Amino acid sequence: MKEKEYYVYIMTNSHNTVLYIGVTNNIQRRVIEHKSGKGSYFTSKYHLTKLVYFETSSDVYAAISREKQIKAGSRKKKIDLINSINPEWKDLYDE
Repeated sequence: MKEKEYYVYIMTNSHNTVLYIGVTNNIQRRVIEHKSGKGSYFTSKYHLTKLVYFETSSDVYAAISREKQIKAGSRKKKIDLINSINPEWKDLYDE
């Protein structure tokens, strides 16, 4: 049986000015929802369509805990986290 994967991710807009942190068990479906404006009110309102960061976990509780940890951090910490794996802030969904 395949182990379930959970994703903590960060979305932004085309100008990289607004950040959204979320958690999901299906990153592909969730990003498509955000890109189509159906992801959440917040992501729809601010046109957050770029996936700029994600990490995986096999434990849903660890993923939720990590999401809370990232959300609680400063904007600088979030930017540093994104820059650590995606310094050009490319849309990772395209890759």
